[in-house]
Amino acid sequence: MLRLLAGRSVVRVLITGFALVIVLLLVSGYVGVRNAQEIRISAERLAGEQVVTNRLIDEVHREQGALNAVFNNLNQEPDSVDRDQILSQLNEADRVIEQIVATGLGTKDEPLWKQLQTATVAFSSEARRLLAEEDAESLFSYDLLERHETVIEVVRKLIAAGSERSALAQLLLREQSATLVRQSVALMGACLLLALGIAVYTVRTTARLTRDIEAQAAELSRVSWHMVENQESAARRFSHELHDELGQSLTAVKANLVSLGVSSPRVADCVHLVDEAIQNVRELSQLLRPTILDDFGLDAGLRWQCERFMQRTGVDVQYDANLSMRLADETETQLFRIAQEALTNIARHSGATSVEISLRHEDGKVRLRISDNGKGLPEGRPAASSGIGMTAMRARARGAGGELEVTPRRDAKQGLTIEAWVPAEPVRNEQEDTNLVGR
Repeated sequence: MLRLLAGRSVVRVLITGFALVIVLLLVSGYVGVRNAQEIRISAERLAGEQVVTNRLIDEVHREQGALNAVFNNLNQEPDSVDRDQILSQLNEADRVIEQIVATGLGTKDEPLWKQLQTATVAFSSEARRLLAEEDAESLFSYDLLERHETVIEVVRKLIAAGSERSALAQLLLREQSATLVRQSVALMGACLLLALGIAVYTVRTTARLTRDIEAQAAELSRVSWHMVENQESAARRFSHELHDELGQSLTAVKANLVSLGVSSPRVADCVHLVDEAIQNVRELSQLLRPTILDDFGLDAGLRWQCERFMQRTGVDVQYDANLSMRLADETETQLFRIAQEALTNIARHSGATSVEISLRHEDGKVRLRISDNGKGLPEGRPAASSGIGMTAMRARARGAGGELEVTPRRDAKQGLTIEAWVPAEPVRNEQEDTNLVGR
């Protein structure tokens, strides 16, 4: 229940955290798009204003050239001056300047355009006044020079204002770009910190849950091991009691019946029933706990088990072993039960016609290998989910400090191989214990 609540808590934190990250990313995207649009609009406005200003400045430059030409012509000798041509140039310049100023009205430089119109009108008025004098010795005047310089100064101011406004617009664009970068970095940093926080919390919670699961798994393993031990102890006790107590009692009953010396069909039937009961007791005792395993060890127990399996099922069993020592009682019991369960599964499910069993002592380990030529595992079904029998065999191998592997048979198209290994820990026999005590 605790793991379930913790798991739900992790899921809620993950969902909430990822939702916040997504929200921050959406906000970041919205801010970026909005700032990009503002920058685009500002750039388009700047480009439009710059195009208009440049066009007006170009036209002003041309008209300034025309006024300069008028001014230069008025500086010549009065007799060589074409008054009609100069008046025509003045009229054309006034008309064009008036159009330029009308276009510039409504912009930020409107005062300068008005000053330009005033300056050009003043220049044209003075030039016309000079041209109107019939007997003037010279068409030049200081007023005309002053007004010409005023026109030039206003044009310079217009050019400077355009350049300044372009520089300010570029500065504004840079500031907007820098703001966009700062906001994007801040939002992405927030997303990263949030993601890191969620990851740290998830890792810590997962680690804690893993420790809890491992502790519970270890506790469950200990409980299972104690249950197996109790089961084996009970089986050993019942086996010995059946063999020693009930078996001896039935043998005594048979001896008493035989000693009566009565040749009666009923007595013969009773002797026969007692013989069957003794045989059943022996078989039941061997099924619960083979005495050969306790008396002669794992190698002898496995040989006896293979012989009984062949007699019972008719399946050929090839047994090979090089183990010459006794192992701990628990280890021998677990390996014997693994072989017993494997042979039971082969008889029930595999349809095999031959089985190979090997018991090898090598590299400080005892390896039990059981291979058959049966159907093997169903296609697509992993060995870890092959039923309670496989789970019990794996638990017994781990209980003895080893492992168990289930793989397809390598040297045949069909079949299954079960291999269990446990540490080889020999036990001292009674003679060695007696010698140690004597020393």
